[in-house]
Amino acid sequence: MSITSARGVAFASAVAVIALASQAQAQQNNNPLPPGDGRDIVSVACSQCHYLGTIAKIRDGAAGWRVYVSNMVLRGAQLTPAEVDKVVNYLATNLGPGINLPPPRPVALPDGSGKQLVETRCALCHDLERVAAVKRKKQDWTPIVANMAAWGAPVTADEAKTITNYLAANFGD
Repeated sequence: MSITSARGVAFASAVAVIALASQAQAQQNNNPLPPGDGRDIVSVACSQCHYLGTIAKIRDGAAGWRVYVSNMVLRGAQLTPAEVDKVVNYLATNLGPGINLPPPRPVALPDGSGKQLVETRCALCHDLERVAAVKRKKQDWTPIVANMAAWGAPVTADEAKTITNYLAANFGD
C-alpha cells in the first residue's frame, strides 16, 4: 500500500470514528429515557432497532418488561443475562405503570359508560391517543382488555367488561 493510500485510509477511519462519536453524543443528548442505573445499556441495546421515544412511552411491570426484553434477545439484542436483569430492573423502576408519565395530550374520548374507567385505568400505562387513533374490530377489544387485565391492569371483572363494551362501541369497526 502506498503512503498516499495509507493516509487516505487513516483519514477515512478518523472521519468515521468522529462521525460515530458525534452521532452517539447527539443520541445521548436527545435521549428521552429517564436517568437511572441501566439507562445506558437500554440506550445502546434498544436503539439498534428502536427509537427510544417509543420505549419511553411504554409502561409495564417487571414481568411484562422481562417478556419484552427476552423477546428482543431472541431477536438478536446483544445482552448478557446480567444485563437483561439490569435492563428489566431499570425499565420496571423507571417505566412501570403510572411512573414518569409524560403530560398527556388532550384526547377527547366520547361520553359513555366506561369513559372514566378508560381515562383512569388504561391511562396508567397507555397514552389515550393510542386508543383514540386506532380503529379495531369490535370483537378484538375483548382479548385486548383481557390481556391487559392478565398483565396486571387494576380492573375488576365487571370493570373490564365495561371498558371492553365502551371501546368496542366507540373504537370498533
